[in-house]
Order: sequence, then C-alpha cells, then structure tokens
Amino acid sequence: MSRQKNYADAASDQVAAQKARQKRVDYAATHSPAELFKHFNTSQQGLNDSQVAQSRKLFGANHVQQQHQPSIGKRLISAFVNPFTAILLILAIVSTFTDMIFPYFSLFGSRPENFTCATVVIIVTMIMLSGLLRFVQEYRSGNATAKLLAMIKTTCTVTRNGQEKDIDLNDVVVGDIVHLSAGNMIPADLRILENTDLFVNRSELTGESRPVEKSAADETPKDQITDYENIALMGSNVISGSGLGLVIEVGSDTMFGSMAGAVAKEKVTTNFTKGVNSVSWILIRFMMVMVPLVFLINGLTKHDWLEAFLFGISTAVGLTPEMLPMIVTTCLAKGAIAMSRKKTIVKNLNSIQDFGAADILCTDKTGTLTQDKIVLDCYWNIDGQADDRVLRHAFLNSYFQTGYKNVMDKAIIAKAEDTESHPELQDLENDYVKIDEIPFDFKRRRLSIVVKDPNGKRQMVTKGAVEEMLSVCSYAETKTGIQPLNDALQKQVKATVDRLNDKGFRVLILAQKTDPAPIDVLSAKDEKDMVLMGYLAFLDPPKESTGRALKALLEHGVTTKILTGDNDKVTATVCQEVGMSVAHLLLGEEIVKMSDQELAAQVEQTQIFAKLTPDQKARIVSALRTKDHTVAYMGDGINDAEAMKAADIGISVDNAVDVAKESADIILLQKDLMILERGIVEGRKTYANMIKYIKMTASSNFGNIFSVLIAAALLPFLPMKSIHLLLLNLIYDCCCTAIPWDNVDADYLKIPREWDASSIGSFMIWMGPTSSVFDLTTYLFMYFIFCPLFVSHGILYPDLPAHFSGAVLAAMQLKYVGMFQAGWFVESMWSQTMVIHMIRTPKIPFIQSRASAELILLSTIGIALATLIPFTAVGRAIGFVALPGSYFWYLIPCVICYMLLATSIKKAYIRHFGELL
Repeated sequence: MSRQKNYADAASDQVAAQKARQKRVDYAATHSPAELFKHFNTSQQGLNDSQVAQSRKLFGANHVQQQHQPSIGKRLISAFVNPFTAILLILAIVSTFTDMIFPYFSLFGSRPENFTCATVVIIVTMIMLSGLLRFVQEYRSGNATAKLLAMIKTTCTVTRNGQEKDIDLNDVVVGDIVHLSAGNMIPADLRILENTDLFVNRSELTGESRPVEKSAADETPKDQITDYENIALMGSNVISGSGLGLVIEVGSDTMFGSMAGAVAKEKVTTNFTKGVNSVSWILIRFMMVMVPLVFLINGLTKHDWLEAFLFGISTAVGLTPEMLPMIVTTCLAKGAIAMSRKKTIVKNLNSIQDFGAADILCTDKTGTLTQDKIVLDCYWNIDGQADDRVLRHAFLNSYFQTGYKNVMDKAIIAKAEDTESHPELQDLENDYVKIDEIPFDFKRRRLSIVVKDPNGKRQMVTKGAVEEMLSVCSYAETKTGIQPLNDALQKQVKATVDRLNDKGFRVLILAQKTDPAPIDVLSAKDEKDMVLMGYLAFLDPPKESTGRALKALLEHGVTTKILTGDNDKVTATVCQEVGMSVAHLLLGEEIVKMSDQELAAQVEQTQIFAKLTPDQKARIVSALRTKDHTVAYMGDGINDAEAMKAADIGISVDNAVDVAKESADIILLQKDLMILERGIVEGRKTYANMIKYIKMTASSNFGNIFSVLIAAALLPFLPMKSIHLLLLNLIYDCCCTAIPWDNVDADYLKIPREWDASSIGSFMIWMGPTSSVFDLTTYLFMYFIFCPLFVSHGILYPDLPAHFSGAVLAAMQLKYVGMFQAGWFVESMWSQTMVIHMIRTPKIPFIQSRASAELILLSTIGIALATLIPFTAVGRAIGFVALPGSYFWYLIPCVICYMLLATSIKKAYIRHFGELL
C-alpha cells in the first residue's frame, strides 16, 4: 500500500502542476494581444527596466531549477548507509573487541584465547567494497539536468524600451517581446503575436518528426498545450520564417522546465534496492531472536558469561552471510560483462536485476518497432495502381533539386536506384539535363524542377502537399487519358489520400506539365494548369525482427506498451503490422481529462498510447507502477527523460541525445527489441544466482546456529568454538564465490522475478532445521559412540572424572571435545556445501540440473579443505583432534541421507509455496 500511495502522491503533484500550466497557457492562447499586454503589464514596445525587475519579482527568472547536488563527503557517507552495512559494521566493532582486544589483554591473565583479526578484516573488506561501489555509481550519475540545460545556453533578441537588443536567455522575463527567425531557439514559452511562414521543430520535446506551423490567431481552448498553433514552447527551434512572440512562462514554469525538474529528481527506489534492504531486516530479526537465546542458554548451562557473550557474537557473525555484498557485486558485474557481449552497456549495476524483474516494457515506436527510416511504399497513378512512370518523374524531381534533400527525397531516390526491382531506372539522371528549379518553401509547400530529355522536350515536375498540389492542377492523367480535374476526380483523389492517411502513410502528390515558361521568366506563378500524375506514400516500416521480438518478450512474461508522441493513425498501422492489438488506443487528449484512479484503471488494458506529452509518458509509467508492475522504459529523446526517471529501469541507445543517455540505467548499442529480450534473460540469471546465495546461505547458517543452540543446552561443553564457526562460515562463503557463474534452469527464466523477503524467512525455517537433523545425529553419534570408542575407552564425557584425574583427565577431556568438534565441523561443512547443489534447482541435482564447473570445483575444494583441517597443524592449533578413518563410514551415509531428506523437504516446499527460489 505504501508503494501505491507514494506513486499516487507523486502522480497527483504532477497532474496538479500540469493543470496549472494548462490553465495559464489556455488564457494566453485564447485572448487577444491587447488583452495579454494588459494582463502582463507590457506593450508592443516591450518592457522598460523597472517593468523587467517587477516581472522577475512576480514570475521568477528564466532559470530551470536544478536538484541540489550533495557534497562528495555526504555522498560518500550515504553510500555506506543501509541496513545490511549497519549489521556488518556493528559486528565488525564487536568483533574487534571480542577477537582482538579482549584476547590480547587476556594473554597476561589466566584466560588465554585465540587471537585473530580474520573476522574483522573480512567484514570491513565487505563494507568497503559495497560502499565504494555504490559511491562510484552514484557519483557518475545525475548529470542529466546539466546536459539538458546545456542545450539552451544561448541569446535571443527582444524589444525593450522600444529598441531591439540581444540578451542572454537567462535574462528573459514574462512580458518580453521576442523576435524569432530561422535558426533561433525558443527561449521561453511564447504566445505568437506575428508570423510569416513560421515553422517550428519541436521533435525533441514531443517526439513529432515533422515541423509544425505557428499562427498568431486567437484560438479556442484545447485539451493539451501542444495542440495550440499560437503557442511556441521553450527548447524548440525555428526552422523557417519569422515572427514575434510574447513571453508567457519562464524557467521551471515552462514545459521544458517541468521536464528538467523531473529529470533532476531522485531516481525512484527500485525493487532491487528494496529487496536487498528487506533481506537485511529479515536477518536482523533472526539475530535479535537467536543471539540472545544462544547467550542465555550458554551462560546458564556453562556458567561462563564472558565465553557465552563471545559465542553469542560469533553466532551473529555465523548467521550473517558476510559475502553478500561481494556475491551481489560479482553477480551484477558478471551480468554486466555478459550483457556487454550482447551489445548492452550497463551504467548502473543494480539495474540488471530490475531488468530481469520487468514485466512491462514501455517504448517509443520510431526506431524500436520501426526501421527509423522513411521508405517509399506506394508510387501509384490516379487509379491507385503501382506505376513506374510515377516513380521515374518523382526521382527526377528529388535527384535534381539543389536544396536540402529531406527523408522523403532520399526514400524516392533509394527506391528508384534499387537495381533488383527497377533495373530500367538505373542511370536515369544521365538521360536528363536540369534546366531550372523553383525551390520548396513552407507557404507553397511544393518543389518544382524543370528538366530536358534526350529529345529536347522540356518538362516541369512538381511534388508537394495534397491541398497545395490540387490548387495548381487542372488535369489528371488516368487510364483513359488526360482529363480535366473535375469535382468527381478531386473527390476520388481526396478519398484515396484519406485512405492512405488512415493507414498511417504520409502522402505527397506528383504532377507535371510540358513546355513551361522560359528560364529567365520562370517563377512560382508558372505552377498552374498542371497534370496530376499520382501519389507518393511514405511509411517508416516495421523491422523484420519486431514481430519475433515482441513474441519472445511475451513468452518471457514481458508485455510491450507503445508510448509515443506521434500520430495515432501512423502508430496504429505500424502496431497492427507487428501483431499488436489496437482495439484500445489511448490518446494524450483523453489522458489529460483522467484522474489518477481512472488512468490507473486504463493503463493495464491499453497497449498503445499516442500523441503524448513528456509528462503524460511519465504519468503512465507511474500509474503502471501503482499496479505493482516493474516497468522498463526505452527512449532516446529529451521527451523520454522524465519517463525514464519514473521507471524502475531506464533504457536508452548509443545514438540517443545526451540527456536520455544520462537518465538511463542501461544503454543499447543497437535499438532492437531482440537485444532487450536477451538482456532481460541475463538479468534473470543474475537475480537467480543472487537469491540462490541468499537463501541457501541464510538457511544453512540458520541450521548451524539452530544445531548449536540445541547442543549448547544439552552438552557439558561448547559444541563448536567461535573460531570454528567463523572458519566454517569463511570456507563455505569462499565456495559460494562461484555462484555468479552457476547455470540457471531455462524454466526459471520464463517469467519476471521480483524480490520477496518473506520467502527468505520461510525458506530458512523450512530448510535450516533439515540440516540440523543430521547435525544432531552427528552429535549423538560423536558423543555417545565415536568419542567414547576412540578416546575414553567407552566412558562418556560426564563420567571421565570418576575414572581419571589430574593431567590425564585434562588431556582426555581436551581430546574428547576436540574430536567431537572436529567430527561436527567436517559433517557441517559436507552438509552445508552439498546443500548448495540440492537447493540451487527445483530439479534433481547432478541428473536433471547440473551446477557450473566453477561451482563444482570450488565446492569440492571447500569440502576437501575442511576435511583436511583436523589433520593439520592449523587444526591442532584451534583445538581439533585428527579423526580416525572409520569416521567416514558414518559420514558418507549421513550425507546421502541428508541429501535425500533435503530433496523431500524441497519438493514439499515447492508444493506449498509454488516455487523454490
């Protein structure tokens, strides 16, 4: 509930700010310039100096707010502040006293003790590794806002005190009159007052690929700010024409400013971070129960409270998986290396697991589903049939123009130069000579070329927008010949264009006429009485791999949703072609009217969202997260940065704008959903190996401590010394360092995986006592049978004083305890290591699922090392006694029985909880 509440509160604040901005822009767009001059206390002559100061005081400066960056010292401290680090730090401090300070001073008294700093060194190393890694990651991130603001560091021309002057963008205030011309960046949100063929490119803000024309006319209220033709937004660029604009919003109140503010916000707390923290709290709760119990039971039964305290601390260390930070870091680093081989760069290591946990992928359409390349799909005559003659004339128009060749010109040329489909059009440019040209402009919205063929015939070829072309055509070339362009033919042409537009095509009209005016008098006035030839229809086609990728993602439990600022018809056409459902398509103008609750109810059942603003993309992502989805967002523009911040994981591409790459957690070297599918699988492998270590280590350690707790209550001596427990833990953890390289069952990779701390607690309770059964069996065997047989001639430990005395008694007791502890140490290591293979997979180990070679090797080495220690000088130094060979006649059947029981309990656990890991 808290997660849903946090997201809902953030979304509500976002919606409130959006509505306030919408209200202010609505007023500016729907009122006359005279009313706006009065409202903003300005005039056509601009502001004077006192008015500038007053405006800055009322509306603020034109500064986009940035998040305050903490000092390096604060960042360094925060990198070490988390529950698990706190556990390790407390244990390190206590271990410093118990393992180093107390033993050192006791050397001069009557209580010698093992003096070792190994525990402290291990724990401190883990703390330093995990903290420093986190610090480096966070220090390298957080530059997105600076990258965004760097894009708008420029000057602009305003009218002040009746004169034009150039000022820094930061000095612009509400009420300024701004002069606009081609190449200018819009310095703030403006209401257009005058315009002459004013076209603005705002693709970075909205995702629209085409420029939009701006008008000075008053408008009626619109649902979205981006729908107003008389409003120009900060951060967009003038690509042609000129105009005047009145500043109505500055700084953080602009749409651009709201995006920068969202990018500057702290990244949402992801499932990975919550998961690791929840594991820490589970361990803390177990420690708070187990450590006092061990302390009290040992103190009451052995009457040595200092020894009981030391053993209690060792229990806490033994219960803690000290290698967790290293194992997690190694798993993530190994995953990052594996992903880099698959054209994926990981900026934030923690994001790898979130990648695997994602069940929703939100992405733009362009370049993801599509080839990000406009192609000429149809070159039809008036009758709607493919016609190479139409393509030939279109090629001449595009090839011979001297101006900027846009994506449609390039698509026409590429289609005509395709040797396989159009061999007859090869080297066509060599057969014609360019005579003259009437360049494209946004008022006429067409381009004309005059060429001469080998026979000396001159011909004007014109292509352009539909309405503008129909206005200069008097005839049409049909299958029955050239006919006057009457009303019926015009309706036919418009119906065909509408049909193509409904399918998402961008349509141009092609026309020609023979013997135009001579070169020296040719002008735009000669674009008349032309013959309509046909249609040129363009589309950004889907990638061949898109359908397979969407299917592969769905098979792995990931639903893809399209969030785009592009036209809904184009989006629907592309999505249909790749097999996505377009039955329920939601538009930005509909979303703006929805409450948070209404939107949350819609987002799960809607797969396609079109004509979105940047804040609407972020709002959709937040709504999905309130429904407990783990959301990945893939984008490459400024308009995607806010949504990437709102998602669990932000994904960008290598050729994206800097802001998007800085906001991203993962960067793809190729914009392809198939790469994403491979990355998701790798993320799940990483999570699988991390959760393996946590569950098997926590349960194994808990089993050991549980066994120690029972033995401590019943035995007349400690079942295992502090140093034994720490050494056992160290060898086991070293074996576990191979877990990041372990194999993962294919079945496990099929669905998203989220952290579930409650499953760790239940796993410990189920599997821990399983090992304790055989620990206790070993306890009974060693205490009642083996040690009396090989040490005390059949006499039990409590009865030794009745049969021996003095030095003989002391030696006999030491040997009895030493052999007991050695036997239990070896059995614990065998069972603890074998459990890795038993519970790393729900299948039958070694037969249906085999561990990696690295894990098999290290676990074998760990067992061998622990088995040899009692026979070495190191073993003797820490109190062990060499075990007779007959001990292994007990050990091997014991371990086999343990494996069988562990398998049975594992199957029962799976039946009860549904899965093992």
